Amino acid sequence: MHKFLAFTAAAIAAAILSGCGYNDLQRQDEQVKAAWSEVINQYQRRADLVPNLVNTVKGYAAQEERVLTEVTRARASVGSIQATPELINDPQAFARFQAAQAQLSSALSRLLLVAENYPNLKSDQNFRDLQSQLEGTENRIAVARNRYIKAVQEYNTTVRSFPTNLTAMLFKMDVKPNFSVENEKAISAPPTVDFSKPAPAPAPAPAPAPAPAPAPATK
Repeated sequence: MHKFLAFTAAAIAAAILSGCGYNDLQRQDEQVKAAWSEVINQYQRRADLVPNLVNTVKGYAAQEERVLTEVTRARASVGSIQATPELINDPQAFARFQAAQAQLSSALSRLLLVAENYPNLKSDQNFRDLQSQLEGTENRIAVARNRYIKAVQEYNTTVRSFPTNLTAMLFKMDVKPNFSVENEKAISAPPTVDFSKPAPAPAPAPAPAPAPAPAPATK
C-alpha cells in the first residue's frame, strides 16, 4: 500500500512538473550549458594561438613593443577569468569575461595589421599558417556565440513566460546573461588582413620622338 501511494505521488508530481514547464526549463538549461562549453572551447583555442603568433611577429618586428605588449596583456586578462559554468549565472562576471575577450580581439587585429609594414613577416610560412588558424578559430567563435545566444534567448523566454515563470521562481532559475553588443556581426567578424597589393599602374608610354625636319631644298 505504501509503495502504491509513493508511486502515485511520484506520478502526480511528475505530471505537475511536466505541465508547469519544469522539464522544458531543465532541457533548455542543459542546452545553454552545452552551447557555453563550445564558446569556451573556441575562445581557449584562440588563446592558445596567441603566444606563437606573438613570438613569430617579434622575430621580425621586435620594435613593435606596444602592440606586442597589448596582445600579451589582453591574453593574460582573459586567462585570469575562470570561465566556469557558474559564470553564465553571474551577469557581472559574464560582462567582465565579454569585455576581456573583446579586448583580445581588438589587440589581435592590431597585431595582424603590423604585418603590413614587414614584407618578410608577411611571407613567413609560419605566420601565414598561424593567421589562417586564427581566422578559422574566429569563425568558429562566431558560430559558437550565435548558438549560445539562441539557446539563452529560448531559455530566458521560458523563464519569463507564464506559467513557467512560477516554476522558475520556485526553483530559483533566473534569466541568464547573453552577449549583447551594439553590432554583434561587427564584433564577431574575424579579424582579417589583406596581404595582396594592387598591381602597380603601368608606366606611361614614352612620347613618340619628333619627326626629323625635312632637308633644305637644293638649288
